[in-house]
Amino acid sequence: MPWDSTVPRTAVVADPDDGRLAVNAQALRDAGYEVRTAGHASGLAAMLDAGEPSVIVVDTLLSAVEAEAPVLVMVDLDSPAEVAAMQPPGIHDCIAKPVPPKELVHRATALITQVSRRAAARQEAEGLREQLRLVSAAVRGTNDPQQIASLVVEGFGRTFKADHVRLSTFEDERVSPIDATWTRPGLEKLPAAALPDQDSARHTADMLWAAAETLSFDGSEEDTKPGEASGTPGLAPAASLLAVPMGEGSSSLGIIWIVMLEPRQWSRAELGLIQHVAGNAAHGLIQSHLISSQQQVVKQLQQLDKAKTDFLATVNHELRTPLTSIMAYLDMIQESTEQPVSPEVHQMLDIVVRNTERLRTLIEDMLSVSRNGLDDNLMHLTPVRLGQTLDLVAGALRPLAQLQNVTIAVEPLPEDPEILADEVQLQQVFTNLVSNAIKFTPSGGRIEVGSESHAAADGTRWATVSVADNGIGISSEEIDHVFTRFYRASNAMSGAIPGTGLGLAITKDIVARHGGHIDVASTLGAGTTVTVSLPLDTDHSQAN
Repeated sequence: MPWDSTVPRTAVVADPDDGRLAVNAQALRDAGYEVRTAGHASGLAAMLDAGEPSVIVVDTLLSAVEAEAPVLVMVDLDSPAEVAAMQPPGIHDCIAKPVPPKELVHRATALITQVSRRAAARQEAEGLREQLRLVSAAVRGTNDPQQIASLVVEGFGRTFKADHVRLSTFEDERVSPIDATWTRPGLEKLPAAALPDQDSARHTADMLWAAAETLSFDGSEEDTKPGEASGTPGLAPAASLLAVPMGEGSSSLGIIWIVMLEPRQWSRAELGLIQHVAGNAAHGLIQSHLISSQQQVVKQLQQLDKAKTDFLATVNHELRTPLTSIMAYLDMIQESTEQPVSPEVHQMLDIVVRNTERLRTLIEDMLSVSRNGLDDNLMHLTPVRLGQTLDLVAGALRPLAQLQNVTIAVEPLPEDPEILADEVQLQQVFTNLVSNAIKFTPSGGRIEVGSESHAAADGTRWATVSVADNGIGISSEEIDHVFTRFYRASNAMSGAIPGTGLGLAITKDIVARHGGHIDVASTLGAGTTVTVSLPLDTDHSQAN
């Protein structure tokens, strides 16, 4: 800041010429300076170590000095040696010898004022930069477009001590419609009609954005800033108006108005900082609009997915009710002893029963697929004995295996591990795997169900269940697709083996929700092995 006249000025005068030293020192004392003198380099260094003066007046022979204070060097312009010595970066100004006393005082005082003003300007610029850095950081910290705009107008208003600040976006697919204003406390809000209308503002912003300029208007007829065209927008009560465009790519998307009721000249540094923050604001508004649009799409998709699930649940209920009646009457007809049906009719009824059961399975699988990923909260986790679950599944499916002349062998466990799982869903996993093995294993085949527990390298404990058959197998080209919904291997299609292609997709999802994983290994024509790994650690399974 400019020199405070209440603070005494101090000067250090250094000159090997004793007579000139005395004259110059006295001239400064007469002007009100507190003066210290030195006749050689060591004395000058000692004085500077004792404290920095307001100014240093030094002869060229002693000018190799390092100091924060401004340095005024006395030089003999007729001496090439002295002129050549004028190289140290710490020198701020020089004056020709011999120096008239009044000129010395004037130049020393002017140098102090000039340096102090430069320091004040740098300090002010640093303060502005820090305040606007905080504004930019706040803008980057939110995805709310209205909050972004409010942060910018308030930040500009408080930083530059403005009277009014307004940010408006135009009708543009890149940003949401925003209109944010800030008014200095104690003033009435700026009337909407005081600023240019939307079309004029857009025209101004497009012009400024294309030229990478800002526009300032100080109420005079002549514009002092580049980029202003005829018809510059004015503001009746304002003495100063600054327009800053916001944009992206080749076109603008909004404009910021900074209004002052007193004349205001803008430095290039200030305009650069304002443009930088305006660029951050434009980027933030674009990103927030994209995020908002994405969130709306996600919400709509969630609503559609819920509607789909509700629809499938309704259809499932409406279809299962008549199917249950149909299956019940079919059982009554087949088991009737009073009026037994002929073998031909019984065979046809068996076909109807199988297809009815297939339809019921398809309906339930469709409902399971529609709920996967949405019903995690419906999992009822309880301690489940793995060996007991495998025995129950094998026992329920042995009649079906016997009809296919397929043997199911469950390897006994030395100890039955306990896992935290949804028992019904876990039974569905192994039912799907074993029933798949039965379908794809020819008559006379064998299915082996084995399990074991082990510790992984990271110390976690796992239970592994394998279901292996010696059926038709899967080709290496198709094995990566077996967990895809509705996918069926080519040999299953050609062999007319019934199925929906949903069982393994459902199984994989249930295993994943229990924190486990599932793997398939198969050789075409030799059989398939499906391995399910589930965590035994309670904390691990709960976290998943």
